[in-house]
Amino acid sequence: MPDSPQQLSYTIDQAASTIGIGRTTLYRLISEGRLPTVKLGRRTLIRHVDLVRLIAPDGQKAA
Repeated sequence: MPDSPQQLSYTIDQAASTIGIGRTTLYRLISEGRLPTVKLGRRTLIRHVDLVRLIAPDGQKAA
């Protein structure tokens, strides 16, 4: 049986919970330009690849 598909994007709350930080910290990372967002209508989404890139050790690319 194949693995379940990977989630492509997260809401602000989901992204903060996924990487174990608070919403305020997440918004700070966004405002500092360290975490890009995607706007779809009124929703602000964060791509999975950008979360991985944020927490990956320096010098390593996201898979």
